[in-house]
Amino acid sequence: MTATLSPNAKRTTRFGAIAAVLTTAMLCSHTVQAQLRVDISGVGATQYPIAVADFANTPAAQPIAEIIRADLSRTGQFQLINATGANLNSESVVDYANWRNRGADYLAYGSVDHTGSHYNITYRLVDVVNQLQLDGIAFAGSEQELRRMSHRIADRIYEKITGVRGVFSTRIAYVLQTGDTYELQIADADGQNPQVMLRSKSPIISPAWSPDGSQLAYVSFETEKPVVYVQTLSTGKREPVANFKGNNSAPSWAPSGDQLAVVLSRDGISQIYTINSDGSGLRRVMRSPLIDTEPVYTPDGGSLVFTSDRGGNPQIYQVGLNGGDARRITFNGSYNISPEVAPDGNSLVYVTRRNGAYRIALQNMQTGNEQLLTTGSDDQSPSFAPNSMQVLYSSEQGGRSVLAVTSVDGRVRQTLSSLNGQVREPTWGPFTD
Repeated sequence: MTATLSPNAKRTTRFGAIAAVLTTAMLCSHTVQAQLRVDISGVGATQYPIAVADFANTPAAQPIAEIIRADLSRTGQFQLINATGANLNSESVVDYANWRNRGADYLAYGSVDHTGSHYNITYRLVDVVNQLQLDGIAFAGSEQELRRMSHRIADRIYEKITGVRGVFSTRIAYVLQTGDTYELQIADADGQNPQVMLRSKSPIISPAWSPDGSQLAYVSFETEKPVVYVQTLSTGKREPVANFKGNNSAPSWAPSGDQLAVVLSRDGISQIYTINSDGSGLRRVMRSPLIDTEPVYTPDGGSLVFTSDRGGNPQIYQVGLNGGDARRITFNGSYNISPEVAPDGNSLVYVTRRNGAYRIALQNMQTGNEQLLTTGSDDQSPSFAPNSMQVLYSSEQGGRSVLAVTSVDGRVRQTLSSLNGQVREPTWGPFTD
């Protein structure tokens, strides 16, 4: 969703620009062999002791309980209790005293049954302390869907225990550059199952999920200029929605899904417009004598938060969707860019420059209080999880380009390390039913 740019580009404006090698793009959608490795540091303020027993009859190639344990562990909010030798299935009678003695407050277990290529996972979650069942449900699907079903079980466990909806079954998107090839990839929230949605010899930037998760908007340079495209993930079909004179950049979806905010230089300087998702109905939001860029909608759809240098240095502002006077909302530091508002509307994340380093900061939208979430030298492109509890971003760590995730209190960090290439422009997808 940002207007930050190719890893090999030299910054030619305050907010960056792309120096592109321009050739023809190739559309494709296939699974990538390279997976992402996850390293976790820190723990949450509260940890819930939980045992996740191996599911009975689990196919060897689909370690359901391991996926659930990994999901819960990554949050830093759960203490995993050893469940070795549990020998439980979905119909087992739970020995609550035994599990309490092991230190578990909660226990998850279940069974896998299949007929041919059709699989059923039946799972249970019990409160060991109060000796009652909190959840129980069955999921059905193919063997290829077992990982997705495992993530959905982890989502239910997370929500039943914390009261917050889990995000393990959501997806992320990012751009991977390897040599002179750019790939727009989507993957599970844990970095697994990456798929290429677009491969090109030209830069791809600023991917943005539609509110229902069915489409991605992004900027491609394949026609020797930046053009905004919208691509339907299920079919691979894509259409240019902003291809005007000059630069077309920084797409952001309205919560309704029928409109985007974009940045156009058709009138000589980068300004913010709205446009319907089919490319019709272009409308300029406001007029500014200086650069306005990186617009994002507030969750209520009534205003835009954006980056501007109208005050002399890049800062973040807010303006009503129908224009009017923009209000500055960041005051800490002299360089703040790449805003995103939390889905719950309570917080704002952005990139801030402090002592020569680029960090991810979080600001309370009501009080203006700021917290630095990261400690790297070059952390970029923050994107909220759909439950507002975590932030995905790109980072340079040890000379390598990685994807990383931090909790919104800064206590827990994950690093999703790519095997090779430059990983940029991550964005976290929405909840989908």
